[in-house]
Amino acid sequence: MASYRIDQINEQMQAVLSDIFRKVKDPRISKAFISVTGVDVSRDLSVAKVYYSIITGNEDEAEKGIKSASGFIRSELAKQLNLRLTPKLNFIKDDSTERALHIAKVLKDIEDGNND
Repeated sequence: MASYRIDQINEQMQAVLSDIFRKVKDPRISKAFISVTGVDVSRDLSVAKVYYSIITGNEDEAEKGIKSASGFIRSELAKQLNLRLTPKLNFIKDDSTERALHIAKVLKDIEDGNND
């Protein structure tokens, strides 16, 4: 039963964090399109791994912006979630979206090459 609750919290945090990212005023974040691809909260709710992907924008600047805004992001999360304890957020860059886009491009290039 506990894992079901953790799964619910993960999903809820992912949705709320996606919304918060759109509201951050830091131009390093607001000029980039950042997708929260997943959240993994520890059983004791003390730590949350937040997986994100930078779809567009300067990756280095966006990463610096996320690190800089992490306190604000956590405080906004605390306001929007009804949890006894707001987890410490560890942001982890998720490259799976970039890899998927690259694979799709390679496959399209191969397909286009076969149609000549």
